[in-house]
Amino acid sequence: MTRVKKGVHALKRRRNILHKAKGYRFGRSTKERQAREAVTHAGVHSFAHRKDRKNEYRRLWNVRINASARLMNLSYSRLMHILKKKKINIDRKILSHLAEKNPKTFERLIKQIS
Repeated sequence: MTRVKKGVHALKRRRNILHKAKGYRFGRSTKERQAREAVTHAGVHSFAHRKDRKNEYRRLWNVRINASARLMNLSYSRLMHILKKKKINIDRKILSHLAEKNPKTFERLIKQIS
């Protein structure tokens, strides 16, 4: 069996890791072992935080809807209950947008359902 030298592939792997770690502080941007660990952790955190962002936005939408609904003497939970009971399928993102950008439309919607 012939001998396989892995110099080219090792260099390519090292170059890719160091390229991904560019801009990191201290040894994490220059030392291969530290860079590999930093890039791995960064990937884990970026995946988790992409999921968290969705949760944060949903909470923000709830707060905006609640604030606008309270101006019309209605709580968030009561509003969502009425919408569900009347089978009006408007998601929270759209309701939040209406409450923030088009308060008159939001007000008409609430008057129509109550």
